[in-house]
Amino acid sequence: MSPTPVPDTTTPIGSAAIPVLMDGMLLVDKPAGVSSHDVVARVRRAAHTKRVGHAGTLDPFATGLLVLAVGHATRLLPYLDAEPKVYSARFRFGFETDSDDTTGLRTAEAPLPDWSTLEHAIASLTGAIQQIPPAFSAKHVNGERAYKKARRGETVELKPVSIVVHDWHVVSRSSDTLDVVITCKGGTYVRALARDLGRALNSAAHCESLRREQSGRCTVAGAVAYPLLERGSIANGHVALGSPLSALQEMAHVQIDAACEADIRLGRSVAASVDGARAVLLNHDHVIIGIANRTEANRWQPKVVLPDGNPS
Repeated sequence: MSPTPVPDTTTPIGSAAIPVLMDGMLLVDKPAGVSSHDVVARVRRAAHTKRVGHAGTLDPFATGLLVLAVGHATRLLPYLDAEPKVYSARFRFGFETDSDDTTGLRTAEAPLPDWSTLEHAIASLTGAIQQIPPAFSAKHVNGERAYKKARRGETVELKPVSIVVHDWHVVSRSSDTLDVVITCKGGTYVRALARDLGRALNSAAHCESLRREQSGRCTVAGAVAYPLLERGSIANGHVALGSPLSALQEMAHVQIDAACEADIRLGRSVAASVDGARAVLLNHDHVIIGIANRTEANRWQPKVVLPDGNPS
C-alpha cells in the first residue's frame, strides 16, 4: 500500500506550490565519494522536508544501501529490522594504509599471503570476536571523533570492541586480491577485517572496495539510484516512498478499531489479544498508528504514536 500523505501541508513558493509531503521509507544506492550526510541532505531537498533520518551510515568510499525514513516515518527508525548487514568487498594485499582503505596513506608493506592458510585465518575472524576500529572512524576518543584526531596527524589508540561476524563467502581471489561477501552484525568495520585478515595471513591488506548489499530485510536491489534524487523528486511523486511495515522488526501486527485507536492516540493502553512483547498497531485500512509494548496487565501500551496520515 502506498504511503498516505499527511493533511494538507502544501506551501506556495512564488507561483508554484510544494506538493503534499509523503511519509515513508526510502532505500538509496549511495555512490563512492559521497557521504551519508550528503545523501540525507539531498533527500531533504527532494522531499521538501528536514525530517529525514537514516538507519546507519556508510563510509564515503563505500557504496550501496542506505536505509532512510522521511517525514513522520523517522519515528519508526529505532524499530526497523537492521540486522544482519551484508557487504561485498575486495581486499588488496601487499600493504596497509592508515585508514584501512584506499583513501589513506601507505603505512606498512609485507609479502603476499600464502592462501593455503586462508580458511584458518577466516575462521579466526568469524563469530563473536574483538576488533580494534580503524583510526579513521567515528569512535569517540576523549570526547572527540577519532577521525578528526587522525586527520591532524595525532596518534589514535582505540580499545577493542565486541563484534559479531556471521559468515564469510569467498567469491574469488588473485595473487594479491580477495573478493568476499561478509555477513555481520552492525558495528563491524569491514575495512578493519581486511587489515586483520592480512595480518592473520602474515601479509598486509586494506579494503579496496566495499558495498553494502543488505540491511535486515532491505536490499540494495530495491534502492533508488542517487542521481534520481533531484530537487522535489520525492515531493512531486517522481521518486516513490515505500512502506516501513515490511521492514519493521519481528513483532505482531495488530489491527484495532476506531475506539481503540482513539485511546491509543490519547496515550491509553488497549487490551492485547495476540502474543508478543511488542506490536505495530494498524487501523482498519492497515495504516500504521504506532508501536506498543505489552504490559504486565496484558495490554498494549503505546510507545510511539504517529499522527493521522502516517505511512502505511
